[in-house]
Parts: sequence; structure tokens; C-alpha cells
Amino acid sequence: MGIGIGVLAVVMMSAGCGGGDSGGDDATPKDATSTTAASTGGDEAGSTEAPKRPDGPAGTFGDELTGGNGLSLLAAGELPDLAEAGYTEGEYPVSGTATGYKSDGELPADGTFKLIEQGSGEYNTRVVVRRPKDPANFNGTVVVEWNNVSSGADVAPDYTYMADEIVRNGYAWVGVSAQHIGIEGGTVAVEAPGAEFTGAGKGLKAFDPARYGDLKHPGDAFSYDIYTQVGRALRQEGGSNPLGDLDVQRLLAVGESQSAFALTTYVNGVQPLTEEFDGFIIHSRGGAAAPLGKPGEGIDIAGTIAGQPTTIRTDLEVPVITVQTESDVLGILDSYPSRQDDNDKFRLWEIAGTAHADYYQLGATEELLKCPKPINRGQQSFVLKAALRQLEDWAKNGEAPPKAARLDVDSSGAQPVYKHDDVGNVTGGVRTPAVEAPVDVLSGLPAEGANVICMLMGSTTPIPPADLARMYDSPKAYDDDYATAADAAIDAKFVLKDDREALIAEAQPDRIAG
Repeated sequence: MGIGIGVLAVVMMSAGCGGGDSGGDDATPKDATSTTAASTGGDEAGSTEAPKRPDGPAGTFGDELTGGNGLSLLAAGELPDLAEAGYTEGEYPVSGTATGYKSDGELPADGTFKLIEQGSGEYNTRVVVRRPKDPANFNGTVVVEWNNVSSGADVAPDYTYMADEIVRNGYAWVGVSAQHIGIEGGTVAVEAPGAEFTGAGKGLKAFDPARYGDLKHPGDAFSYDIYTQVGRALRQEGGSNPLGDLDVQRLLAVGESQSAFALTTYVNGVQPLTEEFDGFIIHSRGGAAAPLGKPGEGIDIAGTIAGQPTTIRTDLEVPVITVQTESDVLGILDSYPSRQDDNDKFRLWEIAGTAHADYYQLGATEELLKCPKPINRGQQSFVLKAALRQLEDWAKNGEAPPKAARLDVDSSGAQPVYKHDDVGNVTGGVRTPAVEAPVDVLSGLPAEGANVICMLMGSTTPIPPADLARMYDSPKAYDDDYATAADAAIDAKFVLKDDREALIAEAQPDRIAG
């Protein structure tokens, strides 16, 4: 299975699989309402004393998975060579009995969910582990990604975006197959070229029974607790834990698109009960939170998109950074109604000139999509790497990240629309050189005539050469403007100094007459 073909699965983030809402089976409910107090916090550095986590069951790791067609987890981009970076990669089953949740009343729009345990389901899912081979090179932080399954196959988009930061700074990374369709299969609402190579909709069990035939998933009603139990298992020392010789100090949860919907629900309802994770990056969520799910089914993510706008609760005891693209705020996912102010445990970063999925993810497979315009070539990857390091600092040292301006929106008409500068790029938000010293108009909104897949790709429209000549006197003038914008983003802490060379390498002075 070629990575270039397989990554097309990443783009189907609006596709729903299965059905379902809140609920579970009829086992006697156990009150699991949180009794913890809100953090007094603050934007200054403060105490980072490890919390006393509530007791609860942990998953049990089995022997490393081998054989069959090899490890199946779609990714793309020019990813770091793990062996060269001193990392190992392994894949492990993890099993246990998970609980489901139901809501004590309607789920409120302010995110203050009160959940009650309901029902149980046996599971045997899998995790992919990428970790420093030498424990001395581990920085103490595990990035736990909720794998995305909107395509009907497991993908790890945030690993793609964050891999450079992960390996250079000694994080461990664990990708969790938390959801039903990734293991058991189900209906895929949107197909793409190459889907036959990804096992889309088949589930790992059917796609490669020699390797994954013993896996089992009881339904997305139990996905939230499966994720928790994997977290607990990763903290255990020794034994069968593939991180057992590492001094695990922090778990940071990350997830993109459908996974971000799920993490919104997790943060609002499950984290206050379990206190399992030390911070969250919620990447490219919609306005609503994911439903609580039903046994034996996947959640209806397509139906969720039109659900009740829901904010992140304001009484969290751990930090959350929500990172949004233009596609997510006013596009198909429409997170605009769920916008909220920053507080002592929350930051919202909206990145100008970016799309839900982009060229960084897809690379050379772009032409297979046949989108009406070139897909978005924005620079969200640099911002996501900065978000990871900022979140780790926040969780570790209490050092809060910078606050970001929101994308500029005109809400005076029947529908909100973006405000744009003279060349056509959106104003406001987190700014990168691609929009501050532009050679293209970068949009997260769909081009005219785009199909469902391409609606999430945004577009890249070259600025005409004559206009570029009026904007920049020479290639050097452009280079100077681009470098100034890069340094401004670094100074503002929305891009890492470590990434300056790579960011500067994306300048295109050959586009400027001179």
C-alpha cells in the first residue's frame, strides 16, 4: 500500500460512519459526576504539581503485533526517518473492559457536561508507538493521538504535522485506534481515488486478518473510556507497557477533525472524571461536540456537524489549545458559533490562509483529487509544531501560550464572511509569511465546483506577476518582507525558532521579477 495513495483517506474528514447518539445499554448507571473544583490558574507560571488521579481500570498490552501485511496506519508528507532519529516503532494490542457514558440531562452548550457511566464493553484494540530507543533521550511527555477514522481507515494527521517537533525534542508518540470503524469497518459516506488500497470501510480485522484478526471493538459508546484506559496503561512502569522503561511524566492528547469533535466531548465530560490527560490540542473541530455513541456502532459525524454549537468548559484544571483553519471557522465545519474567549486554561488559535487539509498532508497525491483549483499551501504545520511545544510548557511549567487575534469576520449580513486584505487573503488570526508576504491568495474555503473532498482542501490562487511586481520592487525586497514576517511569527511564539530555516526555505523569490 503506497503512502501517497493511502493518504487520500485523510481528506474525507466530513464523512460519517455508522449512526448513533448518546446512550449505552441498560446496565445500572453509576454516578461518575466530577466533584473537582475549578482551577484558580492564571496566565502566569504556576504550580505544576501532578494531580492525584482517580483510580480506574487500565488497558492491558499484549505482545507486539507482527506479520500480515505489516503495520497499517496511513500518513504522508516528508516524515522524519525514525531509525536515523534514534526512534523505534512498534504496534501492540491493548485490551480491557470499557464503560460507556450517558448524559445527566441534555448536553449543555457551555460544555459543562455531567456524565454518568452506563454499560460496559470488552475491547481489544491496537496502538502504534513511536518512542526514543534510548530512555535518556525521552523528554517525559507522551503525545497520545486519537486516530482519525472519517475515511473508514485509521490515519494520524497530527503526527504528520508535528513529527519534526516530536522527534527532535524527544517526545514519545502513541496513536490510538479508539473508534469502531477503524477496527470493525462500516459505511464510508465519501470515497476517494485509491480507497481500495487503504481498506476504507473494511476495518483492520477484515483488511489484514493475519495481523489484526483478534482485535475487537464494542462501539463508539466505549471509545472515550478506551482512550482513558490506554492513557492509564501508558503510565504504568515496566511489565508489558511498551513505554515501561520511560519516565512518563505527562500525557498530551491530540486529535484532528472527527477526532477533534471527540476530544471536545472528552474534555467537557470525561476529563473532569478521570483527570487522565495533562493537556489537549483540539485541531480543526466543528462547532458541535461528538455524540456519546451507541454500542456496536460508530458515531454519526456527518450529522454531528450540524449539531448544537458547544464551547470548551471554562472550569478545566488542565490546558487546552484549539487550533482552527479557515475551513473550520466559516467553512463546512462552521465552528464560528462556538468561538469563545481565552482564559487561564484555554487558547484559541485561528490560522490565516489555511485549510482543513492541505498540500502538506497530501503532497504529490493532489492531482488524483482533481480539485478545480490547486489545494491550499498554507503554513499551519509550523503553527501546530509551536502549539505542541507551547502546550508542553504550559502543562509542565505553567507557562501560558500567547493569545491570538481571531480571524476577521463580518457578521453584519445574513451569513458571516471573512474580511480580506487588498490581495484577497483573510485578515486577522495567526499570521505566517505566506499571508504577510504573499505570492498567492490562500483560502480555506472551497473553490467553485468543488466536490465534498475538495471542499476541505481550500485553494491556492497565484497572484498575477504584474501585481507581484507592484507589491515587491525586487526578489530581494520580497525576501526581506518574508524574513521580517517569519521573525515576527517566531517572536510572537506562533512559530518555533527551530523551524526558521524550514520556514525561510518556503519563500519563492523566483516568482518576483527583477
